[in-house]
Amino acid sequence: MSAPLLIEIHTEELPPKSLKTLAEAFAAGIENGLRTRLFINPNSVVTVYGSPRRLAVHISHVAKRAADQSFRQKLLPVSIGLDAAGKATAALRKKLAALGIDADVSNLQQDSDGKQPILIYEGVRHGELLITALQAVVEEAVAVLPVPKMMSYQLADGATTTRFVRPAHRLIAMHGHAVVPVHVLGLQAGTKTFGHRFMAPGVLTVLSPDMYAEQMLEEGYVIASFAQRRAKIDTLLRAEAARHGAKAVIPDELLDEVTGLVEWPVIYESSFDAAFLEVPPECLLLTMQQNQKYFALTDEAGRLTDRFLLVSNIQATDGGAAIRAGNARVVRARLADAKFFYDQDRRQTLESRVQGLESVVYHGKLGSQLQRVERVVAIALAFADELSVDRSLVERAARLCKADLRTLMVGEFPELQGVMGEYYARHDGEKAEVSRAIRMHYYPRFSGDALPDGMVGTCVALADKLEMLTGLFGVGEKPTGERDPFALRRHALGILRILMEKQLTLSLDRLLEVSERAFAGASSFAAAGEDLRDFIYERLRGMLREQAYSAQQVEAVMALRPSRIDQVPQQLAAVRAFMALPEAESLAAANKRIGNILKKADSVPIAFDRALLLEPAERSLGDAYIAVQPWAEQLFASGDYSAMLKSLAPLKIPVDRFFDEVMVNVDDAKLRTNRLGLLAALRTTMNRVADISKLSA
Repeated sequence: MSAPLLIEIHTEELPPKSLKTLAEAFAAGIENGLRTRLFINPNSVVTVYGSPRRLAVHISHVAKRAADQSFRQKLLPVSIGLDAAGKATAALRKKLAALGIDADVSNLQQDSDGKQPILIYEGVRHGELLITALQAVVEEAVAVLPVPKMMSYQLADGATTTRFVRPAHRLIAMHGHAVVPVHVLGLQAGTKTFGHRFMAPGVLTVLSPDMYAEQMLEEGYVIASFAQRRAKIDTLLRAEAARHGAKAVIPDELLDEVTGLVEWPVIYESSFDAAFLEVPPECLLLTMQQNQKYFALTDEAGRLTDRFLLVSNIQATDGGAAIRAGNARVVRARLADAKFFYDQDRRQTLESRVQGLESVVYHGKLGSQLQRVERVVAIALAFADELSVDRSLVERAARLCKADLRTLMVGEFPELQGVMGEYYARHDGEKAEVSRAIRMHYYPRFSGDALPDGMVGTCVALADKLEMLTGLFGVGEKPTGERDPFALRRHALGILRILMEKQLTLSLDRLLEVSERAFAGASSFAAAGEDLRDFIYERLRGMLREQAYSAQQVEAVMALRPSRIDQVPQQLAAVRAFMALPEAESLAAANKRIGNILKKADSVPIAFDRALLLEPAERSLGDAYIAVQPWAEQLFASGDYSAMLKSLAPLKIPVDRFFDEVMVNVDDAKLRTNRLGLLAALRTTMNRVADISKLSA
């Protein structure tokens, strides 16, 4: 017999930024606990509920008793479990008792474990009752919730203290119309809950699990589903914005947070003094979104307007006039602060702030932000020379790139570093390329973000990321496991993307050489060398795998530890095209075999004397190689990697014949060395683009 199950924990207001995660984790915990205990079947549907004051889950088709399970239990070796008369020994009786098995020796089976006969019990384990199993399921689900910060509070008795994300007041556990006697967090399960704090303040009795959502909506003024509430808020925001001829700015993170703040969303429109639009829009957006949870409105051209939308948790009786006016007053104070910061900051140039970076600690072992800026300047100038970018612009941008850290606006909103630097540089009369580079040197800031849009910004962005990677690796601040407090993985990926997508001809070896040289005066610094290279290559390996290349293809290229990252996409494309050739499998296997042979030999010259190729098969291979090699090298030099690998196809037959007919390690040292030299030359040419032995199964 099955029925729907409802579990709800009613609490004080939960952390809005964590509500979605908490609701999903709670539902998953209940579902997994019931599924592993065989109470739910493939047709059961799990519905997640999460609102500011409740975590709940509804699961259909939950059995009253779990399904019985057949099981097979190994017991003891026959020699230990049975005596000479075939009767159960004390050891066997003790084993059966410990397992809770009541069985006669005649009901036991015998089997072999490969060494000796053993006794086996085959039986049926009766399923648990939901009324007894649900207690453990709920306790386990509550125990593993990803709670950001626990609260300690006293229960109603005034003496017992418990801990949860927020104080919990009611617990519902209903299977069909029946209450399951569960208790957790000092609460005993029942059918009572509360609706909206203001619009339905009384106790609400849930009639059945299937009526829960409907009752919460119609009687409790609560949209219990986080997903449905979020979708409704999104729809209402867009509709209200369109009604005013505008478009709402709706960041996903803000939408999630507001969904976690309201149970009965109502949209109101308000405004602020248009004079505040003189402040950069990024400042206004952050002020409205972070401090007030407002949704800004833009016009048809995408320009910020002096109007915004807010999501209230109450349907006002006066049409929202008081709510609009109150929020207009609050946002005015916030925007006034932003305008004050902006006006004050512009009274001092960025250049005048650079020296103040000496008092800003960058890292205990790497000095101040000013010392960091000096290193970034040195690194960026080296790249400017190699990429033929105006040195004066790069030097200026690198010198000013961190100056906005000393401004009031960035002090209030750290997210605006770089952004405000661009605005203040423009105000100071800096050249456009310099101003833009100050913003762009932080790019890309996250996965999928845009790259710096100019070469000045590109030089400074590379320098900034390399300085951080090289410096922090050099003082032992390497990421470990999931711990990466300085986002060094993100910085490495940013460097790789810039080199690859902008097709920069800078080698990785050169990048690291220049960056390490910039730390020459740092006493605590020790070049990380291969550790840093390995770290960057591991990021490259992961990036390439995400681009739908197979593990074999990626490893074939990565085995060469490519220094020119800009050429890696062409190398991978060539490997993919090579694998489509009918000769590819045989050539890859031969390459692998050659590698194994050469590993066992002492130092082998990558050359051979054709006059010493005595066997017909080795002469055939030598002639084929001599014919292919110049053309293959020419194609490689021109960057046509696909054609280069395809040019190896004629080698298949002579290579196969060579291994069928020729003994490499003969007694004659001269012949043996010559044959090894032929193989070494062949492998060197074959592996110019990638180590094709990695393509062999």
